[in-house]
Amino acid sequence: MADLDYYKVLGVSREATDDEIRKAYKKLAREFHPDVKPGDAAADTKFKQVQEAYSVLGDAEKREQYDRYGAAFQGGGPIPGGSPFGRGGGGGGQPFDLGDLFGGQVDLGDLFGGRGQPGGGFGGGGRAPQPAKAQDSRIDIEIPFTVAALGGAHELSLQRNGKLDRLEVKIPTGVDNGSVIRLSGQGQPAGRGGQAGDLLVQIKVGRHPWFRREGCNLLLDVPISTPEAVLGTKVDVPTLSDGNVIVTIPPGTSSGTRLRLRGKGVVHQKTREPGDQFVIVKIVAPREPSDEVRSLYEQIAEQSPDSPRDGLW
Repeated sequence: MADLDYYKVLGVSREATDDEIRKAYKKLAREFHPDVKPGDAAADTKFKQVQEAYSVLGDAEKREQYDRYGAAFQGGGPIPGGSPFGRGGGGGGQPFDLGDLFGGQVDLGDLFGGRGQPGGGFGGGGRAPQPAKAQDSRIDIEIPFTVAALGGAHELSLQRNGKLDRLEVKIPTGVDNGSVIRLSGQGQPAGRGGQAGDLLVQIKVGRHPWFRREGCNLLLDVPISTPEAVLGTKVDVPTLSDGNVIVTIPPGTSSGTRLRLRGKGVVHQKTREPGDQFVIVKIVAPREPSDEVRSLYEQIAEQSPDSPRDGLW
């Protein structure tokens, strides 16, 4: 390869800057590398030519001698030190340091557009340094009560890099206040060659007009009248996921009584067992009873002289 025109091999002019030569070399090395085109003899030959050309033009002293004397500057023989990657072009010689070639640390992912692979590229030497990961970000969002209890999707908006991004967050069943969902790679943007951080989404659960949570159990206040409490009744009550159900209120039910609906609560995130729904009875007395109603209650009071507070204190 001693008679090659190294400038033509790299596709640059004789006035090319060191940076232009380096970029041309990286582009061609990436294109013709044997690991990219395994078993391609023509690509292997071209790769060796590119190596040889950069070994000369990438060295200021060798380039000056080459510009003055042409290939004769090295006596028509192989370039001292062999090829930068220990393949072909002159055999033995001293090891070639990739750091010397690029003037500092070398990221194989930067050369080939990805992370270095074990045993891949550059004569099979080791694993390339892993790029640093950017910091994680945190955001607080409020989601509807029903989505938190039953799971679903929630859309959030993020202002990143001067534009508005919309993300859909998958909400698992049973999340509660303080739960954190991790979105991989959606955090701080990565630097050159690095990994983006994660986005940590902390959950706040919105209020429901009827239900409230007690762990995995749901609580629902159900108002009933005084006669219903005394005589008993059947009432329609809502559930979170199964529509309305009929609940029997036994005669003589007191305010605050809890009636259990098994399995109508929130699914536990670890055990996957559903909690229960509790119907909490609230007796509501008439605010402005008519004279007739008041008279009836007076008769009831006369017939019920015992106080529910007797012996309590």
